[in-house]
Formats: sequence, C-alpha cells, structure tokens
Amino acid sequence: MVQITHVKHVQYQFGLFNEFSYNKFSLKISLISPKLSENYTEDTWLKLRDAVGAIQNSTSIKYNLEELYQAVENLCSYKVSPTLYKQLRQVCEDHVQAQIHQFREYPFDLCSRMNRCWQDHCRQTIMIRSIFLFLDRTYVLQNSLLPSIWDTGLELFRTHIVSDVAVQKRTVEGLLEQIELERNGETIDRSLLRSLLGMLSDLQVYRDSFEERFLTETNRLYAAEGQRLMQERDVPEYLHHVARRLEEENDRIMSYLDQSTQKPLINCIEKQLLGEHMTAILQKGLSNLLDENRVTELTLLYQLFSKGKGGLPTLLQFWRDYIKSFGGEIVCTPEKDKDMVQDLLDFKDKMDNVVQSCFARNEAFINAMKEAFETFINKRPNKPAELIAKYVDSKLRAGNKEATEEELERILDKIMIIFRFIHGKDVFEAFYKKDLAKRLLVGKSASVDAEKSMLSKLKHECGAAFTSKLEGMFKDMELSKDIMIQFKQYMQNQSEPSNIELTVNILTMGYWPSYTPMEVHLPSEMVKLQEVFKLFYLSKHSGRKLQWQPTLGHSVLKAEFKEGKKELQVSLFQTLVLLMFNEGEDFGMEEIRTATGIEEMELKRTLQSLACGKARVLNKNPRGKDVEDGDRFNFNNDFKHKLFRIKINQIQMKETVEEQVSTTERVFQDRQYQIDAAVVRIMKMRKILSHNLLVSELYNQLKFPVKPGDLKKRIESLIDRDYMERDKETPNQYHYVA
Repeated sequence: MVQITHVKHVQYQFGLFNEFSYNKFSLKISLISPKLSENYTEDTWLKLRDAVGAIQNSTSIKYNLEELYQAVENLCSYKVSPTLYKQLRQVCEDHVQAQIHQFREYPFDLCSRMNRCWQDHCRQTIMIRSIFLFLDRTYVLQNSLLPSIWDTGLELFRTHIVSDVAVQKRTVEGLLEQIELERNGETIDRSLLRSLLGMLSDLQVYRDSFEERFLTETNRLYAAEGQRLMQERDVPEYLHHVARRLEEENDRIMSYLDQSTQKPLINCIEKQLLGEHMTAILQKGLSNLLDENRVTELTLLYQLFSKGKGGLPTLLQFWRDYIKSFGGEIVCTPEKDKDMVQDLLDFKDKMDNVVQSCFARNEAFINAMKEAFETFINKRPNKPAELIAKYVDSKLRAGNKEATEEELERILDKIMIIFRFIHGKDVFEAFYKKDLAKRLLVGKSASVDAEKSMLSKLKHECGAAFTSKLEGMFKDMELSKDIMIQFKQYMQNQSEPSNIELTVNILTMGYWPSYTPMEVHLPSEMVKLQEVFKLFYLSKHSGRKLQWQPTLGHSVLKAEFKEGKKELQVSLFQTLVLLMFNEGEDFGMEEIRTATGIEEMELKRTLQSLACGKARVLNKNPRGKDVEDGDRFNFNNDFKHKLFRIKINQIQMKETVEEQVSTTERVFQDRQYQIDAAVVRIMKMRKILSHNLLVSELYNQLKFPVKPGDLKKRIESLIDRDYMERDKETPNQYHYVA
C-alpha cells in the first residue's frame, strides 16, 4: 500500500464572477485498486447529480465540497471520464431547457428576468466547474473536440435560451427601447444594459442579434433628426448638437456597448448628421460664422468636418469662395476706396486668425487663402496698387502719430503681404515714387529709418531693378545736403549777401517722377538768388542743365498781425499770393492770377487753402468754401493762432484727379515700351516664331497683367515700324527683321 499526498489550489475567475475557492486539503488514493465497483460509480454519480441540482436550484449542498471534488477525481482516475462528462452535460442541458418557459409564460420585464437568469447561470456554471475541475483539466483538455465545462454552459444557454427567436427578438427590442429612452434624455439602468450586452458578446451573438439592428435603428433615428434640426436650428446650435451627440455615443460605447460597435456607430452619426448636410451647413452658416468671427463654432466646424468623408475639401472650397466674395466687395466697390487698404489688412488679419486658431494651421487652407486674395485683389486692375502706395505714404508721412517705430514696422510688414498679391506692381511703384518724392522734397517723411526699411522690403520682394530709382532719390537728397553746405560757404564770401536763405535740392531727372514745367512770376529777389545758385552749381558741374520746379517749392514767411508776429510755413504758390499783400490791401482773383502767373485751377486751390481753411490769413468776399472767378481777397489782420509757427495746408501736396490720371497714363505708356522691348528681344533670339508661341513667351516675361488684344496691337505696331514682318505664306508666323 502506497499513499501519495496531493495539495491542490483550485481557483477560477471569469468575467465578474469569482469562482469558489477551496482551502488546502489532502487526498489519499490507493494505487492498488484496479477499478471501482459499479455500485460505487453509480452512487458517486447520484451524489454528484444531487449536488449539481442543488447548485442549479440555489439550495444547500448536502455533501462536503472536498468529498465531491475527491469523488470526481476518483471517477476520472478509473476511466469513467467519458460517461461522467456526458451525464454532466445532460443534467445541465435539462436544467437550461427548463428555464425557457419563464420567458414564454411571463413576457413582462423580460430584460431584468433575462439578466437574473444569465447571472444565475454564470454563477452556477462556475460552481459546477469548480467541483468538476479535475474532469475539465484532464479528460476535456485532452480531447480537443470537446468544449470545456464553461464553454458547454455558454453553448447550452445560447442554444436553448438566447437563440429562441421570440425570446431573442423581445430581448433585443427591450435593449433598443432602453437606448432610445436614454437618447431622448431619460435615465436608464446602464448596468442592466452592460450585463445583457456583455452576455450577447460572450455568447458570440452580439453582432448578428443586436449590432445590425442597433445600427439600422440608429441610422433611421439620426437621419430623421438631421433633416428636422437642419430646418429648425441655426448652424452654431446644430454644430453643438452634433458634437453633443458624438460625445453621448462615445460615452455609450465606454459604458455598455461593445468596442467593435464604435467605428460603425460613429460613422453612422457623422454620415447622417454631417455627411448628408455638409453643403447645407456651409451655405446656411459659414458666412455668418466668419463675419461674426465665431472662433469657437469655427473650430468645432473644422473638427467635425475633419472626421466626415470629404468634409475638409468641401469646407476648403466654401472658405475660398467666401474670401473671394468678401474681398471682391472691398476691392470692387469704389465707394469703399478710402478705407480699402485698411479693410484689406483687417480682413487678412481676421482670416489669418481663423486659420491659426480654428483650422489647425492647415497648409491647404493657408494656400487657398493666398490664392483667393490674389484672385480678388486683381479683379480691379491698378486701383489696389495705387491705394496701397497711398496707404504707405499716409503711414510714412510726418504727422502720423498713430504708431510707434515698432508698430510702424509691423504695419509695413502687413502691407507687404497684401502687396505680394498684386500683379501690376509697376502701378504701385509709380505712385509710391511720386509720394516718396513729395515726402523727401517737402520734408514730410516721419522717419528715415522707416523709409529705408520699406525700401529694403521692396528690394527683397521685387529685386534691385525695382528699387534702383527709389534708391537714386535718396542719393540725390544726400548729395543735395553736401551741395548746400558748399553753397552756404560760397554765399558767405559774396560781397552782397542775400537776406533770403535758399535751400535747393538737385534731382536727377531719370530717378524722380516727371513734373510738368510751370512758369510763375517770382519776386526779383528770388530770381536773383536762383541765378547766383545756377552760376555756383554750373561752375562745379559743367555740361548740366538746371530746370526749376516751382510746384515743389516751399518757404517760411514772417508775418505781422494785430496779435503779433507769426511764421507761416507755406508752399511757393502760397508765398507768391501772400507777398502781393505787401503791395496792397485788396485783390481780385484775376489780378492775383496775372501778377503771379499761377495756372487757374492751381490758383483756386491755393486761395482756398489761404482763405477757406483752418488758418485763414486771407479774407474772401463773398464768404464760402469754394473760390469763384469774381471773388476778392484781403489780408486778415485780425488773424489769431495759439502757435508761433503755423503750417498752412499745402494744397498742392494733395493729389488731384488729373495727377492720378497722369500717373496711370505714364504707367500704361511704360508698359507699351516694355511690351515692345520684350517682343523685339524674343524675336531677335528666335528669329522665326508663331503668334501663339510669341504671346506665350511674352506672358512668361512680362511682370504685369496684359490682355491678348493689347499684345496684338503692339505686335502690329512693331510690324509697321519694320522691326518684324509676317511670313508671306503663313500670316500667323513672324520673322525678325535684322
């Protein structure tokens, strides 16, 4: 007789249920007995069946658990395992089959009843498996075709209860009803749903019995909801509703739905609440969101459209169209010209902020914005370029107290961004050069550093050729300062020094804008001083010709009023008019024109500045804002002002319509020359070229927008001037004439 002592630790865990844990116990098995008696086997099985029945009926077990486990091991050790397994399965099957009746006889509260049944079944199966653990780990484990005791329990529950058509249908309908109640805002027992859906998942019928039906119902629900709410709510409300629905469904997945449902469920919501309504959402609300700068809703819109199929491309197109439409209205509305550039800068800042804050700095949206700006800003040729130049002038001109040096630098950087979008940069150059000339010549520039910074930005953007003339203007101003130092020394050595202090700027004609010569009648003292300077300058620079530009002159006059002495900063035209009142008290418009030689329209503007502005040093009779031919003027001896030196508005500094037209015409004429030069250059290199290829080459070389009709006119002009000729056999082909 040999005795072996076994120490067994039996513990099993499944789902939420903890298996019965046994304490250590000793088993003594005789290895000599060749087999068990039939009576022992029968009695042992009856004992085990009673124990299983007690477990299934939730009554007390009459036998010691250690004794039951020992009995199973004894039976398994002596080749009774197949019979034992078969009998156990039959007992369990009979019990499960009996459970189905409760669902048929009591259809009410089916979900709670099913949950209790399932919980009991799991607990019972775990207990039974604990007793028959030796069978499960020996005989069943060695036979791959046999399901384990736990799997057998699942299979029996699935086959005889869950797979019953009526029971399954009512169970799933109960689950769907609970979920619908929760979607409608009611509170439900989530633990019940979690348990039952876990049951379906464990029984491997979740997808076929529940998920397909669930997704169908979800699809139907959100399709109807999307259609209804799109009509009832505005876009911000609708977006927040969609976001809330997505959050709720994700919460359901975390709480009780199977993880496998997440992707199809979210796709369903995104399709029905977003995908089906993308165009409608954007048509109905994008413009308002952007107009009102609704950063929160725009961010939400981008996030939601990022998830939906085709969402971002659709949003991108509407974003591009909005910018073109809004910007086009700014540019193409003449009534808004006064504020066009500031409106463009504000609009660009706003759109930049949307991309940065709401659209996750998406490169596609940044590029679309640039393309849209370039499109709408060139819908109206020339005007934006002209107004940008004038805006820069307003910022760089003395008297601009709005910004510090750092702020001015930031403004110039922003202007350069807008400037890049313009095709006709030569128009900007023409107006910028004219305004720069006025700032330099009349001393109206607020900051030399800011001027040179702007010049550097233009050079970096457009190249050295673009800024060469502008740089030449600065060189002329510096050379003029040196010349004036020499001239003052020269005047000190003269026998008859003048009581007038003369400052002259020498301008190289090729660098500066073209000014129409205007002959005016200067006082003899001024004429004499001009001749002195001319002799001085030509003695140092022979072969040069000086042409005086009285339209750009300005002076400081000392005047005496009843209040006392004042100094008046005035233009040369204003100076000539005021000096007349040293000779008399009252003059008519025609008398002043004859005496000064100032052109009629220019004279009217000059008199208007002296008699109708804020500083009225002349009186006009009759009174009024405009100067008419019959008006008479007299010196205002009662003039008062808190300042000693008074700057009277220099009317010629304000650009007239005629000057604008003249500048634009000069740009157009320069373009003609550039087109002609480009055609000749291309034909000289190619010798023979078709019309279409020539036009294509011209588009590549020219840096300003041009119409095909304009190119055709220039080609015809060059043919007439014998620079090129048509092919005699192929009229659409040109030959270069050497």
